[in-house]
Amino acid sequence: MTVHERPYGRYFEEFEVGDLYRHFPGKTITESDDHLFCLLTMNHHPLHLDDYFAEQSQFGRNIVAGPVVYSLVFGMSIPDVSGKAIANLETERLLHRAPTFHGDTIYAESRVVDKVESKSKSDRGIVTVETRGFNQRGEEVCFFRRKVLVPKEAAVKPFERPYTSPNGD
Repeated sequence: MTVHERPYGRYFEEFEVGDLYRHFPGKTITESDDHLFCLLTMNHHPLHLDDYFAEQSQFGRNIVAGPVVYSLVFGMSIPDVSGKAIANLETERLLHRAPTFHGDTIYAESRVVDKVESKSKSDRGIVTVETRGFNQRGEEVCFFRRKVLVPKEAAVKPFERPYTSPNGD
């Protein structure tokens, strides 16, 4: 029997400048997703919540709140980029390039643009990635650049699960 582990995040040594991670799966943003996020965060702008108001806007319909799109794209990148992170240090830029509408499906990718060993602690380093979100038409809707503090592999104690399979694996 072979045991397969799904990697979640990467160690510092696994990142290479220029690498591109295409995150999967995508996510279709529903009206419910957008409304719940808006209501939970006290964003009651009628462009997101009021069909009649939005019909009279330049968009002619509701648009998804920008923080919903950013949070979704950020979340998509976690398994590939920051799943092993010690900390997310900084988001340098955040650009909303095009509106997202209820029913749009968002996909994302991240490119490693820099990698620097920590000057104060030898067991970690800082990885800089640029992440882009695209809708189902291939239009870029979101861009951000962030720095992530990532451990080196030798510094991390292996994760021990609180269970074993029936075979003892």
